[in-house]
Parts: sequence; C-alpha cells; structure tokens
Amino acid sequence: MSKQTIVVKLGTSVLTGGTTRLDRAHMIELVRQCAKLRKEGHRIVIVSSGAIAAGREYLVMGPKDLTMSNKQMLAAVGQCQLIRVWENLFDLYGLHVGQLLLTRADLDDRERYLNARDALRAILDHGIVPVINENDAVATSEIKVGDNDNLSALIAMLADADQLLLLTDQPGLFTADPRSNPNAELIPEVRIIDDTLRRLAGGSAGGLGTGGMMTKLQAADIARRAGITVTIAAGRAEQVISRVAQGELVGTRFPGLITPLEHRKQWILAGPPPHGELVLDDGACRAVLNDGASLLPKGIVAVRGDFLRGDIVKIINPQGECIGRGLCRYQASDMQKIKGKHSDLIEEILGVAYGPVAVHRDDLVVTQLTAEGDIWK
Repeated sequence: MSKQTIVVKLGTSVLTGGTTRLDRAHMIELVRQCAKLRKEGHRIVIVSSGAIAAGREYLVMGPKDLTMSNKQMLAAVGQCQLIRVWENLFDLYGLHVGQLLLTRADLDDRERYLNARDALRAILDHGIVPVINENDAVATSEIKVGDNDNLSALIAMLADADQLLLLTDQPGLFTADPRSNPNAELIPEVRIIDDTLRRLAGGSAGGLGTGGMMTKLQAADIARRAGITVTIAAGRAEQVISRVAQGELVGTRFPGLITPLEHRKQWILAGPPPHGELVLDDGACRAVLNDGASLLPKGIVAVRGDFLRGDIVKIINPQGECIGRGLCRYQASDMQKIKGKHSDLIEEILGVAYGPVAVHRDDLVVTQLTAEGDIWK
C-alpha cells in the first residue's frame, strides 16, 4: 500500500458515544488505528469536534446554560481538555500532537490560507499528528466555517490529502433516513452529487453536534474536486480507519475526481463566500462550459450584489443555475456599466481598463459536471 495523507474527521457523536462525556475508551481505539498507520509511514491529520462537550463535562454545565457566550467559554475551557486527552492518548504510542485552531477568516484570505497550509505541512513533515478544530472561542457567525465537516474538507486540501474520512454516528449515506424508514439502503459509492442526492441528506440526530448528512455531502463535494477520495462511515465500526486506509469499501465512498482542480482554484471554490452574481446569456454559457473560455463582459446580461474588484462571484446561467464561481476583474458598479458591451469599449466607458475579461479562465472554476461525472475545468 502506497504512503498516504489521511484526514480523519471525528464528530462529537463519535467522541461521546451520544453521551455528555468524552468516551476515552473509544478514543484510544481510534488513536491505536492512527498510530498503526503512522508506523506504516502514512501521514494522519485529526479534525476533532468535541470542545464544547469536553467543556460541559469539565465544568458540569447542563444544556439550559448554553447561551452563545457560554458556548464560547465552554469551547475555550473544553479545547484545553480535549487537546490534553489527545496528547495523552497519542503519547502512549510515542507520537506528538500539534494543535491548530482556525476560523473562516484564516481560510478566506489568500495569504493566511497559504500560511495555514505551510504550517500544517511543516507539522506533518516533522512526524507530528495535527489536531485541528474551529476556533469556537472567538468565532462569530461572520467568520465561522460553521461545522467541522466542511472544515475537514478545507484541511484535506491544505494537507494535499489522498483521503478524507468523515466518521459519524451513521454507517454512511442511505436512500432514505434509516432512523425512520426501515427500508432505507446504504449507498456504497457516489460519483455524482446532485439535487436528488442532497434531498436524501437529513439533519443532525444529536444535540451536541453541528453537522448532519447535508454538511457531509458539502464536504465530500468540495474535497473530491481536489482529487481527494472521501468516505462517510460509522465512527464505531470495527477498525474503520484501518480498513478505509487499506482501500476497503466501508460506508459510502466518493471517489476523487480524475482531473482535480489546481490549488488556486481549490481556494476559489472552497474559500471566500461569493459577494455577487453574474448572469450569462446562452452564448457565454456555451463558451465557458464547452470551450474553456474566459468570461467576457459582452456575455453578461445581469449583475447582482455589491462586490469589489477581486471578489468572488457566482456565475449563473439563463435558467438561474450556478455553473461556476470566479474572481471578478471589475467591481459591481463598473460591471453594471460594461455588461453586454464589447471589450474594446471598456476603457472608453470606465476611463480605465483592467483587461478585456470580466473573469479570466485562470480565476474561474466551473462547477457543472460533464455526463461522465468526473471531469472539472
């Protein structure tokens, strides 16, 4: 088996077993599997939920006390307890851990994104196991990733990972909610994530976690575009980490796409949220989707939102569907003036020109799959 970089995301339900306390007996079993893989030469990254649960356990606080400020306090206290548990368990196998706490702001800014990537790779290069969580003690709604499923997908891209393993309280993705439908069947492999599949995703079953199956689908969609194979599986299945690492089909697998996005486009896809929309005509849509063309002002029929030059915008087809996202060369007010116009007129209209395109192909990610379901542009 070739050496791999494997990101293991552990949800609160996995770490607590559905209780209000960390299940250290199960955590050491997870560590044992990770330590075995490390000994075989693989690189392991842990994205660990559970800080608030650890804080509640340590301070003996009930659910009625969980105001926003109390959650932030519990995250600050619990993160210390959580990392201490991970440190002690990995130390049993002679492995060091390093903690990284991130927010959306660290990943939205290109320079900070690259700094986080460099720090993570340095930790891995020194044989240390990174333990990563969102910085809930300071994160507000504006700067939160929001859940550790999507955070783990971003981390997998930062680490240039081969596999992302999302461990949860469910065996995988089902054809219906197995908690209410006894005829629900496990879906072993998914190659296309579409609206039909998204409708199958349900919410979080427990009161301690922030993610459900929908956030796992979002994470899988992001990571597989970077060529990373994603698996959703039960965190308490026997030897689940070891089996997935060996290539066994456990839970639901989302194979990484054959032509993954290069790193800059990964950031465009999964980094900052879009600030506006550019609606295209049919001709511009065909050029972008089929010809690998840049987006010219002439093909834009509507501009929505308030964005600055260099902000990320959604690319919308005439049917209202999002077909991509990219960095816009012009701010919204200027785009309103030049939409539908030939590129030769940009300087005459604006008094300045930043090039003939609205969104250059190098700054554009098409998010519409081909019929084969595995090629991205």
